[in-house]
Amino acid sequence: MQSYSCISYMSPCMMRNQYMMQQIAPEMMAPVQYQMTNNPQNMAGLEEYTYPQNVPGALELIQAAVAGETEDRMFYQYLIENAPSEEDKEIIMGIRDDEIRHFSLFRQVYFQLTGQMLPPPQDVTFEKPASYCEGIKRALKGEQNAVRKYRRILYALQDRVQINILTGIITDEIRHGILYSYLYSKNGCRV
Repeated sequence: MQSYSCISYMSPCMMRNQYMMQQIAPEMMAPVQYQMTNNPQNMAGLEEYTYPQNVPGALELIQAAVAGETEDRMFYQYLIENAPSEEDKEIIMGIRDDEIRHFSLFRQVYFQLTGQMLPPPQDVTFEKPASYCEGIKRALKGEQNAVRKYRRILYALQDRVQINILTGIITDEIRHGILYSYLYSKNGCRV
């Protein structure tokens, strides 16, 4: 069996492309050195990106997300019951189902990080929106805020599976925001 330490073959179309870089075998490349100092001036504004210092904040955000689970279910039930069409109901039920799955995933990530199970929420209250449109507006803002918070959790993760879980949750939240924008526009909401 032959071993090729440096592959120099280029297809004819690659030879004609002046912007194409020649391929170099990995063992011939010099490693890139990155250095980040602990100088407070260099770290200003980077706290949420700095592992492991950002882990306690991420754990608090997971706790807050899970604590709102029961209230969120009551909120989604209100929207479903007050939705003006079957299409609206189906969209909101899909979002609700995603959110239920997200809370389960957050509990799993929290357990993996701490070895502790989060307790179920206690003494939950729910404030009904003034109208369906007001509820859609509140939901849209909630999705936007969730993306911001969940990114901060993502920055504190090191495990690839946990990173994938948070990436999936964040993209779901972005999609939910788009769906709520659609419902807001479709229903002529002007709150």
